[in-house]
Amino acid sequence: MAVSTFLLVIAIGIVSGAMAGMLGIGGAIVMVPSLVFIMGFSQHMAQGTSLAVMLPPIGIIAAYNYWKAGQVNLKFAIILAAAFLIGSYFGSKFSLALPQPVVKKIFGFILLLVAVRMLLGK
Repeated sequence: MAVSTFLLVIAIGIVSGAMAGMLGIGGAIVMVPSLVFIMGFSQHMAQGTSLAVMLPPIGIIAAYNYWKAGQVNLKFAIILAAAFLIGSYFGSKFSLALPQPVVKKIFGFILLLVAVRMLLGK
């Protein structure tokens, strides 16, 4: 890996991590588009790489800071985690079965819906 590529990957990781920790968005909102448009990854490769990054050690650090500040509803988190496991299994199977341009459009549409809701909501 070239030094410039390495530094770019570090920058994507820092920005994605900062956004995840600061906004609770999950770094994929920043990381997946960055890997696709800056690094030239396919949509599936970007999603798979992003999921590999988000394995427990990453989320635990940010969640711990929120927990210390009294900002974690543990009961909801446990229920959501169990449901998330099921959803992520079937969602990844479904995504891999679709053509990448379709997956990219779905990803973009979801981001757009979230952005509009947050910008126009209360």
